[in-house]
Amino acid sequence: QVHLVESGGGSVQAGGSLRLSCALSTYGALSSHEYRNHVMAWFRQAPGKEREGVAAIDSGDGETRYADSVKGRFSISQDSVKDTLYLQMKNLKPEDSGMYVCAAGGGSAITTMYSPMNSNEYVYWGQGTQVTVSS
Repeated sequence: QVHLVESGGGSVQAGGSLRLSCALSTYGALSSHEYRNHVMAWFRQAPGKEREGVAAIDSGDGETRYADSVKGRFSISQDSVKDTLYLQMKNLKPEDSGMYVCAAGGGSAITTMYSPMNSNEYVYWGQGTQVTVSS
């Protein structure tokens, strides 16, 4: 089984930056490095809004996908040594506010997934970290 724990959220002024982290750990027979062979992603949800995909990354070849609303401002990356997924967020806007959740267990390759930005494509989820951007 896979466990994901997010951190790095907080309150920031518009135009500021935050770096979110998602630490992965496994229990049982599954290796902690197994996520490298699957797609991982960040999602967010604000009160009264639907959960939306923010960014996804292929843990194998590093190929990424981004929501149009964050393209050029957010960057998803991973550290295989630390088994950690990151989301670097720059030039934050109030509309970026929400609960950010990391997900794992996507397809084996981002190019073969039906929709890497769809939450239904993922198996494992963290509890989330809150991001609040004030204007």
